[in-house]
Amino acid sequence: MEAIETKERNKRKIKTGVVIQDKMDKTRVVEVDRVFRHKRYDKVLRRSTKFYVHDEKNESHVGDKVSIMEARPLSRLKRWNLVQIIEKGQN
Repeated sequence: MEAIETKERNKRKIKTGVVIQDKMDKTRVVEVDRVFRHKRYDKVLRRSTKFYVHDEKNESHVGDKVSIMEARPLSRLKRWNLVQIIEKGQN
């Protein structure tokens, strides 16, 4: 049973981004950038997405580079958990 559980857990998406808001209790807003080429025009494009992340210990702050993992719905907007703080921001 443990092998099945780890397989399912390994399928969860993991993303890296920067904390842009930390004013809520146990919730952070993380911005994840992605870079890709346009299919037709071959131009390099940069897009960003905001994710609401659950931070149980309130340990991340604005400017921190963090790793987040997909989770079950925790609230209306929160679907991600904080995995680790990769790099502290300049505060």
